Amino acid sequence: MKTLSDILVDIPHELIQGSLEGLVEHVALDSRKSQPNGLFVAAPGLTTDGHQFIDSAISRGAKAVVLQELPDQLTEDTSYVKVADVSKYAGVMAANFYDHPSSDMQVIGVTGTNGKTSIVYLAHQLFASFGFKVGLISTVEIRVGAKTLDATLTTPDAITVQDLLAQMKGAGCDYVFMEVSSHAIDQHRIAGIQFGGGVFSNISHDHLDYHKTFKNYIQTKKRFFDDLPDTAFALTNLDDGNGAVMLQNTSAKKSSYALQKSATYKGKIIANEPTGLHIVIEGKEVFTTLVGDFNASNLLAVYGIAHQLQFEQIEILQNLSKVMAPPGRLESIWNERRKVLAFVDYAHTPDALKKVLQTIKGIKGPGSKIITVVGCGGNRDKTKRPKMARISLEYSNRVIFTSDNPRDEDPASILSDMTAALDPGEYGQVLSIENRKEAIRTANMLAREHDIILVAGKGHEKYQEIKGERLPFDDREEILKCFQMN
Repeated sequence: MKTLSDILVDIPHELIQGSLEGLVEHVALDSRKSQPNGLFVAAPGLTTDGHQFIDSAISRGAKAVVLQELPDQLTEDTSYVKVADVSKYAGVMAANFYDHPSSDMQVIGVTGTNGKTSIVYLAHQLFASFGFKVGLISTVEIRVGAKTLDATLTTPDAITVQDLLAQMKGAGCDYVFMEVSSHAIDQHRIAGIQFGGGVFSNISHDHLDYHKTFKNYIQTKKRFFDDLPDTAFALTNLDDGNGAVMLQNTSAKKSSYALQKSATYKGKIIANEPTGLHIVIEGKEVFTTLVGDFNASNLLAVYGIAHQLQFEQIEILQNLSKVMAPPGRLESIWNERRKVLAFVDYAHTPDALKKVLQTIKGIKGPGSKIITVVGCGGNRDKTKRPKMARISLEYSNRVIFTSDNPRDEDPASILSDMTAALDPGEYGQVLSIENRKEAIRTANMLAREHDIILVAGKGHEKYQEIKGERLPFDDREEILKCFQMN
């Protein structure tokens, strides 16, 4: 419990009505989560404006409101505080309310187009194997010590993040690994977090529907490192063309990792096979069940994190060899009877799809074919669609275009955008099947002994977003059903 005055420490503000000394028992950005004696933070958003829900929050018991614009009428017995930019300071308010939980743990943020989930998931496993209690905030799931929660966003809203960090502190966590999306950086969802380190994985074509230009996207990612304190470390991937750019203006301790270039932490792939990777990290050999060049890079990033946090090489490598890939990240399903291998992967950007298909092409046997099932999300960056189509065609023998999460778009229109990328001679290589279940079933029927099926785009997700609804759907379950049938 804090006073409103405590919550507004270091935030420029103007008291319009009421008192700053009233006790606040709860803080909410969503009026539906408001509680008695709570503070409602009325932040403007992309699709809705919190100012529209002030009365709703008050009806649920909120006794104080922080806002940018005053309503026509003020409710009696309610404190109103005006702040120039509510979104900018929401995280700081929450950090003040929860007693700055990040300052008592090592919070490591990972940003990049691809690899965020894998890196934080692998790091979580590694540090848990060291014997620590560890927190995780990822696309796949959220872990508060031993408790697992469902994840809905890559990075939750600013107040939810601070609430989760407070829960992790209460659970005795020593380390927290969290994904930091470009949206979260731009929308100040990570404000108020004291990071012990930041990691850059890579950057490629994505989210231009939001950021408008690739330059804006890069600058948003870079801002995360610009804001790191000098007590933190900043670890970047020099194999990415923008890796060095990310650390140009950071005050944090700089370090790097790479498979292709000279770096603080150097790795080399010896063998990349369906059963796993054989790699060298800093002169020492490691065997792992993870597959793919990109996973070699992810493992190298995790090694760098542990080394920056003062762990010894042998201890890191011994435990790193035992980590498992996160769900839906090049997750394999084997049909022993038919000798067909299927992979489920979250790849939903051109770069991620290319890397996954390059990996599969590198491990497939002679004569075996690659059958790719792929779609593109609705209400998102349309310029990705022809690129995803071209990449799937380049690296696959057969391709099935299908629905991903169409959201409010017509799935047929999305498939049309993908099909538009085809040359006349390529139509025989491609099928367009709007129903995702039927597309997976068709890929299974087309597969012959030693062929590999890739179902891309949704990975760990257990739903499809269609016309405002989340309908149950799991790529892994659909593949297993097909494999059990024949």
